[in-house]
Amino acid sequence: MSHIRRFDHVGITVADLDAVTAFFVGLGLEVEGRTFVEGEFLDTVSGIPDSRTEIVMLRPPDGGTRLELASFVRPDHEPGSPEAMANELGLRNVAFEVDDLQAAVDRLAADGHGLVGGVGQYEQVWRMAYVRGPEGIVVSLAERIG
Repeated sequence: MSHIRRFDHVGITVADLDAVTAFFVGLGLEVEGRTFVEGEFLDTVSGIPDSRTEIVMLRPPDGGTRLELASFVRPDHEPGSPEAMANELGLRNVAFEVDDLQAAVDRLAADGHGLVGGVGQYEQVWRMAYVRGPEGIVVSLAERIG
């Protein structure tokens, strides 16, 4: 028997909540809510005493799996590796299917967010690219072509 009912969300801790939120809204996600969380619940779940975080929940237009962005007010965030590559351990990318890969890549490039590598094609099924967003977050964009 499976204990999992559904895939709810992916969480990313960021330093500049406004900039990262704007990046993902620019990709087409919608802000579902924004709030501060602190107290016994957060201290217990995170294992960080006296913590306080601000959270933005984003949802895709189809209502699928959500993206949680969190920025710690206390304690200060711990810097990660903004230049992390695909072979480094940990969460490496957040993936989205897009209608027009080139248009999405061009729009992000105009905002200063470049490709990690190049645009690749998997057989006659997908075109895909990794884009490095704010704070080094790698976003995988894929367009179904087959």
